[in-house]
Amino acid sequence: MTIRFDPDARNVLGEELVPCSLDPLTGFFRNGCCETGPEDTGLHTVCAVMTAEFLAFSAACGNDLSTPRPEYGFEGLKPGDQWCLCAPRWKEALDAGAAPRLVLASTHEETLAIVPLEVLKAHAVASRS
Repeated sequence: MTIRFDPDARNVLGEELVPCSLDPLTGFFRNGCCETGPEDTGLHTVCAVMTAEFLAFSAACGNDLSTPRPEYGFEGLKPGDQWCLCAPRWKEALDAGAAPRLVLASTHEETLAIVPLEVLKAHAVASRS
C-alpha cells in the first residue's frame, strides 16, 4: 500500500503538516496525517496522544476508541498512541477537563477554526520519534 500525503497541507504553526501516526495508522484518509477535506465532516485534525482519561471520556460520549474492531482492521487505542481526533471532540474534552496532549506539528491548521493557537500550545507535547 502506498501512503500519500498532501504536500500543501499545513499545521497550526503554518508549516508543512507532519504525519501523526503510521502505527496505529490514523487520519480520516488513513494515511497517517490529520489531513481534512470536504468529506471529513468530523474535522479529524487534532493529533492527540491518547490517555486513559480521554479514552474513557470518549467512550462515555459514544465513541469507544479502545475496543478492537477487527472487522474494520482497528486494533483499539491505548494510552500513548497518537491519533487524529475530531477538533470539536477535543474541544469538548478540553471543556470537561479530559483533553489529551497534542502534537502541534501534526495538527492541521483547520483546527484553528475551533480552538485558538494559544490554547493548543498550552496542551502541546513534542512528537514521538
